[in-house]
Amino acid sequence: MSTPQQPANAQPASNGKRKRMMTLLVIVILIAAIAYGLYYFLVARFHEDTDDAYVNGNIVQITPQVTGTVIAVNADDTQTVKAGDPLVVLDPADSRIALQSAEANLGQVVRQVRGLYADDSQYQAQVAVRQADLSRAQDDLKRRMQVAQTGAVSQEEISHARDAVKSAQAALDAAQQQLASNRALTANTTIASHPNVQAAAARVRDAYLNNARNTLPAPVTGYVAKRSVQVGQRVAPGNPLMAIVPLNAVWVDANFKEVQLKHMRIGQPVELTADVYGSSVKYRGKVVGFSAGTGSAFSLLPAQNATGNWIKVVQRLPVRIALDPQELEKHPLRIGLSMQVDVSIKDDTGGELGNAANTVYQTNVFDKYGDQADAEIARIIAENAGPNAGQPQKAASGAKTAAKLM
Repeated sequence: MSTPQQPANAQPASNGKRKRMMTLLVIVILIAAIAYGLYYFLVARFHEDTDDAYVNGNIVQITPQVTGTVIAVNADDTQTVKAGDPLVVLDPADSRIALQSAEANLGQVVRQVRGLYADDSQYQAQVAVRQADLSRAQDDLKRRMQVAQTGAVSQEEISHARDAVKSAQAALDAAQQQLASNRALTANTTIASHPNVQAAAARVRDAYLNNARNTLPAPVTGYVAKRSVQVGQRVAPGNPLMAIVPLNAVWVDANFKEVQLKHMRIGQPVELTADVYGSSVKYRGKVVGFSAGTGSAFSLLPAQNATGNWIKVVQRLPVRIALDPQELEKHPLRIGLSMQVDVSIKDDTGGELGNAANTVYQTNVFDKYGDQADAEIARIIAENAGPNAGQPQKAASGAKTAAKLM
């Protein structure tokens, strides 16, 4: 019985194939390593990325400034409101009564001050009368003194004439003092600028603002969130009723590890993607600021490393990234959404904390309350002050006349 013969060259052929495969694998690994090295030195080392990033924005709280009962709620969660739209209305009955009382008091004070200006003319006329009485008494005394040597006039009559001059002089002094006293209440002022009128006007302004604050407007344009107020609820100043979120001005807070911040600077460009839209939608932004401390430093219970029970943990620092408003308009984001952030750190010549730009976020919807109050005050003063409310000429004229007579 014979056995089959194995080919003599089978093992050498298998070894050659294996060597070729190993050589090819080594070449592929070397090419991959070279490609990664080139990619790192040319691209990757100039980028820092993180997925620990979230959309953030302003949350404008709606809180009352006066106590009252809610009689209307004009907005609900998820709805859009514009700046100035009335959101919540409180019962204005009590504040309206207080406003009417303050307006009536202002009208009364204006008329009283108007009377002070009228008294200037009256006291001026009294000074003139007393001056005439004094001149007449002096003339009578002079005539009697001229004929006293002839015996035509008795000494008693001359004594009465002297007393009459003294009495007229005293009456003139009293009239001049009354004019000076009244002039002190009206000098260098008009009816509208008189202190008494200004004090009454301030009470009207306060009552008007309290009445106007029964309507709570939207400070900014945005979406309603966290609405908790209900009709019939009794609210007090400071109670949160709802919030307005302006989604056209959101930003991203990216929490980078501390080892990633060495070359990160304000103004560097950023590329972002949102989980809600996927990688097909890319946002362009830029670094606008760095937090003053890490998240653990500002936590409710910050770590106490001085206790000795210490384990080093790599900290993360929030970095604020501004977004392009036009891209936000096309693809709006909501507060709290997750983001993927890639910062280009190739240009690290910018600044860090010292160069962060200051931002101002404000509203002017409450300015009209003060303008309306001033218009109402001006109307009341005009109705009660007469045609010459803003002209102090009469008071000045009386003052000049009094000065001449004194």
